[in-house]
Order: sequence, then structure tokens, then C-alpha cells
Amino acid sequence: MTENVDEGDIAADYLEALLDIADMDGDIEIETDSRRTTLVVGGAGDDSLTPLSDPETVSALQELTRLAVQAKTGEFSRVVLDVAGSRDARTKELESMVARALSDIEGGAEQVALTPMSSYERKLVHDLVADAGLVSESQGEGRERHAVVKPAEG
Repeated sequence: MTENVDEGDIAADYLEALLDIADMDGDIEIETDSRRTTLVVGGAGDDSLTPLSDPETVSALQELTRLAVQAKTGEFSRVVLDVAGSRDARTKELESMVARALSDIEGGAEQVALTPMSSYERKLVHDLVADAGLVSESQGEGRERHAVVKPAEG
């Protein structure tokens, strides 16, 4: 097995145990690419998982899952968690945030600081901002780390 499959299997086992403790059901799919492993728990709109699909809850579960994988492998984990379509819903929220920031920049703002977010979410924001022809950078430390959108130089 490759490292990603092992990481995915460890993460899936951990999540299955958590779901059992919470007396919840959810199918877990493991998706891997060259950079990270994504675990999809339940499908979009899976009402039985609604209590777990809140962005803060997903972020906490993702961090716990990463720590569990790291404890087993001894290596940094890039596991991403999607609960009942939460990842797509969060991506839409980030797209809206970036659209508002772009509008503010077009309205004359020198820069727009977004709310704190995970490294995965900041990467999505940086990509969205670059696609719009502007620039962004991460600022802050720890839980306060966030993206700042600026006009392109030149």
C-alpha cells in the first residue's frame, strides 16, 4: 500500500470509531491525490450527519483525525475531512468572501483582511484571488492566521 492509502485507512478507522461512539452512521470514502488524502463522510445533505457538518466542528474533527494519523505514522498528515458536503458548502462561502473582497478592492480599498481560516482554506482563497488577477498573502499566527487580499502591483 502507498503512504496515502495507509493514511486514509488510519483516518477512516479513527472516524468510524468516533461515529460509533456518537451512535451515528456515515459511509466513508477515501480520495487521494499526490498532495493529500480527503475523507468524505456521508453525502451532501446527509441529515443524520448535520450535527457534525458545521464548519467549526468539521475543522475540529479534521484536526483530531490528523493528530490520530500522525500518532500512528509519526509523520505530518494532510488529511482533509468533508462531512455531508461541508467542504463544498465552505468553498462556496470562501468564494463569496473573495467576491466581496474583490468588490472592496475595486471600490478603492488598499487591502481586505479575511477571517481566520485553515491552511487548506487559505490555499483555496489564494487560488481564487490569483484567478481574479489580484494578490493575497497569509498573515497572523496560529488560530488567527488569515488571508489578506490586495490589488496586483503594476
